[in-house]
Amino acid sequence: MNQPTQRRLAAIVSADVVGYSRLMGVDELGTLAAIRAQRAELIDPKIAEHGGRIVKTMGDGLLLEFPSVVAATTCAIEAQTELAARNDGVDEDKRITFRIGVHVGDIIVDGEDILGDGVNVAARIEALAEPGGVAISGIGPGDRSGGSGTEVGGGRGQLPNPRV
Repeated sequence: MNQPTQRRLAAIVSADVVGYSRLMGVDELGTLAAIRAQRAELIDPKIAEHGGRIVKTMGDGLLLEFPSVVAATTCAIEAQTELAARNDGVDEDKRITFRIGVHVGDIIVDGEDILGDGVNVAARIEALAEPGGVAISGIGPGDRSGGSGTEVGGGRGQLPNPRV
């Protein structure tokens, strides 16, 4: 029986480990252990603290959903700040550093998964973030920028194929 497509507005977060392939090439087990530790001790509790949920993990990446862009952004900034502090004293070639993108958009709900253009835009926003940074789209409710760009580290970046 076909069920109607369920859509909703959400704050979508896409996060990815910077240099994951290189890290795994140097030390697979150590990298995996470090990522697991960061998730268990910091990232997963932060997500829960701010009312988000982990939609899926992709080895070096996370797709998250939050009911509020404020909660999503606060979670991302707090996690990045604490990850940077944890990386102090760690050899640069062994640091676990994330890029994080935050976007508010329409999603399609498929069981526990989320799909659609909002998810795709969040992933493209994440790719614009500096290592250790958070990029936040300027597209969505409450956007007063009037453009299709995204705020990135105090500057403005353009996404390929923007939809407004």
